Amino acid sequence: MSQTPSSDTAAATPAPSRRAKLLRGLFLIVAILLVAFAVWYFMFGRWAEETDDAYVAGNQVQITPQVGGTVVSIAADDGMKVEQGQLLVQLDPTDTEVALQQAQANLARTVRQVRGMYRSVEGAQAEFNARQVTLKRARDDYARRKGLAATGAISSEELAHAADELAAAEAAVAGSREAVERNRALVDDTVIATQPDVQAAAAQLRQAYLNNARAGIVAPVTGFVARRSVQVGQRVQPGAVLMAVVPTEQMWVEANFKETQLRHMRLGQEVELRSDLYGGDVRYKGHITSLGMGTGSAFSLLPAQNASGNWIKIVQRVPVRISIDAAQLAEHPLRIGLSMKAEVNLHDQKGTVLPADVAKGTVYGTQVYAKQLEDADALIHTVIEANLPPSARAG
Repeated sequence: MSQTPSSDTAAATPAPSRRAKLLRGLFLIVAILLVAFAVWYFMFGRWAEETDDAYVAGNQVQITPQVGGTVVSIAADDGMKVEQGQLLVQLDPTDTEVALQQAQANLARTVRQVRGMYRSVEGAQAEFNARQVTLKRARDDYARRKGLAATGAISSEELAHAADELAAAEAAVAGSREAVERNRALVDDTVIATQPDVQAAAAQLRQAYLNNARAGIVAPVTGFVARRSVQVGQRVQPGAVLMAVVPTEQMWVEANFKETQLRHMRLGQEVELRSDLYGGDVRYKGHITSLGMGTGSAFSLLPAQNASGNWIKIVQRVPVRISIDAAQLAEHPLRIGLSMKAEVNLHDQKGTVLPADVAKGTVYGTQVYAKQLEDADALIHTVIEANLPPSARAG
């Protein structure tokens, strides 16, 4: 029995295998993924750089004594919050208080001595005026006797006595004039408060007051205490680190990017930051504030020496400083040294690599020590006023 043509054709054309369908499907999926990756890279991927070699940094305000002394009390411990100007460590103030009292007494004595100088000028001037009267009388007597001697009315001896009296009066006037000038030079063009001796005594009192005030070591800024090492009874010297104060609102991120990642980075670009402390639930917004002026190895304590024969090229990393939004930092505080992940958005290419403007003003400072100087000047004014004559006192 013969087969029909249709059945022969069906037998000659086998059905597509399952394997071929899977291969075509896999090829299609790979092609779609490649296209998607290409679209993602050209639209987003090439405009972003990220690193997990990033850490939280911040100001660590070291607390150091400005005068030496023995610690008698400690007012704050690790982790405690302190306000600017709050007492942290008290040194034994006995010696500085004695020196302050001596300086006050010295200033009071100097003011009264200078008052005597002003009176000496007045006395010397009065004596000079009196000697000028005596000189005028001696000249008149000499001129009168000289005329009488020419007529023989008086003897030459009496004329000689008149000449001696005139010479003595002239010498007395000259000496009195020098005394006036000498006394006036000590107080000329000054008042008591600006007289050099008074200013020198005031400077000694100012230094004594500051030394006494600095026996109480205060917090320069508001923050949290860290690294307390000082102990009660310890004898400390100026410059010794007793503790640190960390202001939590003054923190940033130091992200170390590979040198190949810096090509399109600019100042002001947005950065997304994630902390290992909070995980992916908290994302900080930041901006690039500076691109490092050297690699980490170049600024290390022992810079690498690459002039040897076994040199191997290593991709260098450059520190990039990233500011953190203050509101987010207050809501989710960070600690110095915590690990961060930074992702830079490179779309904004308007910024520069180096800042064009010169730094102006103060980056970070404190006015807590200026108050001590103002108080010292107020004490000096009080001591001077108290030792002036009643008619010269203010008010």
